Amino acid sequence: MTLKCHLVSEICSKGPIPVSDYMSICLTDPEFGYYNQPNPIGKSGAFTTAPEISQMFGELIGICLSITWQYQGAPSPFTLVELGPGRGTMMADLLRAASKTPYFVESANLLLLETSSKLRNLQYQLLADYKPNYIESLEQVPNQPLFLVANEFFDALPVQQFRRTKTGWNEIHVGVDAGELVFIEVECEKPTALYHHLHDTKIGHIIELRPDANSIIKIIVAAISAYGGLALIIDYGNAKLVGDTLQAVKDHEFTSILSNPGETDISSHVDFTALRQPTVGVNYTEPVPQGLWLEQMGIRERATVLAKNMDTKTLEQHTAALQRLIHPQAMGNLFKVMGIYQSGTTPPPGFHK
Repeated sequence: MTLKCHLVSEICSKGPIPVSDYMSICLTDPEFGYYNQPNPIGKSGAFTTAPEISQMFGELIGICLSITWQYQGAPSPFTLVELGPGRGTMMADLLRAASKTPYFVESANLLLLETSSKLRNLQYQLLADYKPNYIESLEQVPNQPLFLVANEFFDALPVQQFRRTKTGWNEIHVGVDAGELVFIEVECEKPTALYHHLHDTKIGHIIELRPDANSIIKIIVAAISAYGGLALIIDYGNAKLVGDTLQAVKDHEFTSILSNPGETDISSHVDFTALRQPTVGVNYTEPVPQGLWLEQMGIRERATVLAKNMDTKTLEQHTAALQRLIHPQAMGNLFKVMGIYQSGTTPPPGFHK
């Protein structure tokens, strides 16, 4: 049985499901979910993330974390967390670069949050020397300074979609029509989280909410407020998003969200304004375009160093990777970087104007 057949059967039996449930099932179902398929990330998967494009990406994140760690007095021990580590590539590059800072790696308690058993195996093979441990929730993070990275993590968290009507809001569900999955709208009570959108939406507009993201950010800011640290959130999106941003990718091409459940990566743009919860004890940087942040972190200088002694073909690939990461028409402007750090401490590097 395919996941599509399973979903059609369940929906016919029990009724339509919210978009958020559909997204969660498609990505994380133990048997059929996309992230439990072989090689979901990279050239053989649906998409390629920045760490898979060039080692420079993870290296500069490692430098940012280690510099901020020094700014904050080099606390030891501290907790180093990555949310959704993919194949472990970014963390490996991060730790290699950060190891140049004395005692950073030795002081780190490395924790990884990953739901896919297949990806866990890949990560552990690559990071075994650093003795990573796995957590099921951020609630398991110890009471220590927290240095956390989330690259293309929040975009994959399930979103609820609501369309504004003349009288309130309809929630978008996935139903079945003539044996095929279809989107339908179900009238719902006015969600409290949508009250503030009444002034910036019109009838027909779609608003996306990501409840799991709010819960995760709450834990992050509480830890950083109490113990110090830094969280770097890198994702595609913007501030104050309005509209349907849900998308599916298969074999590096956009495709229908409903046609191949379990065979495509489903995600949506991150509303960075929604992540900035008003909390005493932490500061948020403005979301900076990824290209600008990488340039301010010195990616061009690092690229020059790496380019020495490269043959012509390798140099061409290296240059193409650099441009893909920083060019405004590639990943440079679509992706944003936001930092969360303890109030009263020095802002992390890369965010200055």
